[in-house]
Amino acid sequence: MNKIKNRVYEIMEGAVPGDKAHRVFEIFIVTLITANVLAVMLETEKGIHLRHSGTLRTFDVFSVAVFTVEYILRFWACTKNPRFQNPISGRIRFVLSPLALIDMLAILPFYLPLIIPFDLRILRAIRLIRLARLLKIGRYSEALKLFGRVLKAKKEELVAALFILFILLIVSSSLLYYVENQAQPDKFSSIPASMWWGVVTLTTVGYGDIFPITPIGKFLGALISLLGIGFFAMPAGLLSAGFIEEIRKKRVGQKSCPRCGADLE
Repeated sequence: MNKIKNRVYEIMEGAVPGDKAHRVFEIFIVTLITANVLAVMLETEKGIHLRHSGTLRTFDVFSVAVFTVEYILRFWACTKNPRFQNPISGRIRFVLSPLALIDMLAILPFYLPLIIPFDLRILRAIRLIRLARLLKIGRYSEALKLFGRVLKAKKEELVAALFILFILLIVSSSLLYYVENQAQPDKFSSIPASMWWGVVTLTTVGYGDIFPITPIGKFLGALISLLGIGFFAMPAGLLSAGFIEEIRKKRVGQKSCPRCGADLE
């Protein structure tokens, strides 16, 4: 039984480089996830849903069965991972890990209506959670894994940049509220309401539904737009630097942990 568990872990986690069984399993799951997302999108078309509702339902049941078996096998074999080695506390940590929560979220919308009766409107909203199955691709996509390592490596810088942007949003929205409130009390009715203008302006989207009309407001709006261009480039620059660093590591052969992304000596 221990050998079977070890083999299940190797196939699912790709613990053995060049394992053909893992590659076949990976392609099958990614294909199934992609097909599920397409099915969720297609069933919103009334014509397709009316003609092929039975087929879509059968495919959903088949997908849930596969994802459920996958989740159970991962739960069973997770103790082969040193992080989840303890049979009890290790499995609890596994269930609460981000990828395991995504796996659970992918199958939960199918089982919830069978256990708890829901109002039809709530049921439709729950069924939309099936789109979370797309997040399961994160287990198998090298590009998403690379993106995750970049986010982890640059998390402190990104948090600092986002904090500065948040402060800028509050300051700019507050200034425009005090400048424009008397001229446009319906649009700049409060600082929270003015934050919609702040977000649209700082991101340089400019929908045009709310805009300053006073001379001081126009001056501040132009200044804030210029600041937005510079400050919103900061996270993009940080991510670019992170990608360059990760690609350089890969080219020079520096190895990193596939679980946490930490550099290995």
